[in-house]
Amino acid sequence: MSETVPTAGPTQRVRVWDLPVRLFHWSLAALFAVLWISGYNGQLGLHISAGALILTLLLFRLAWGVTGSPTARFSDFVRGPGTVLAYLRGGKESGVWSGLGHNPLGGWSVSILIGLLLFQAGTGLFSADDIATDGPLAWAVSSATVKSLSSLHRLTGWVLLGLASLHVAAILYYRFGKNEDLITPMIGGDVDLDPATAARAPKEPFASGQKALGLLILAALLVYGGLAIWGR
Repeated sequence: MSETVPTAGPTQRVRVWDLPVRLFHWSLAALFAVLWISGYNGQLGLHISAGALILTLLLFRLAWGVTGSPTARFSDFVRGPGTVLAYLRGGKESGVWSGLGHNPLGGWSVSILIGLLLFQAGTGLFSADDIATDGPLAWAVSSATVKSLSSLHRLTGWVLLGLASLHVAAILYYRFGKNEDLITPMIGGDVDLDPATAARAPKEPFASGQKALGLLILAALLVYGGLAIWGR
């Protein structure tokens, strides 16, 4: 539930991010680092294992973005171009963002990263290193397709690295340029807000941890079950 608890001073502490979103965020960040380093160093066994884990997390996040807690839902933070432009012009004062969860620009950043990571995971399934290691589904397509998807996989890896760097730069800008800490809430889940903003916190309870665990297990069954049946 989005709970507001009075704190010292003219602010209220509000629970913005549920535990599943926070665990997803930091697990994805760690696995992305593993993926990039292992791919760059040619540790393709580790690379494929980390890729399967990321695909599991992404499928979970898609489901959680539809059925999860209010601030986790795509409907909460994916806005149209007009809303994004209004936010860019006026920031919090534009009136197009409640001040809770992802802002309109951040929502699109998150969505694009998730989409590109899904594309990256998909191409990785059909990629090969031209030496000894093939993706688990590379056998199912022609060698020309494998070559094309492998090239896309490498290119998208660089694009993702650039976007991840921009993501970190934006967090640092908000922290030191606008004095807004985006990291601590993604660790503990809470943020201190002025009473007017805190009053707009969703009254709907957060989705249960049992639901999150069930969706994660289902995502893992889809990924690892599929690889067990069709992967080579």
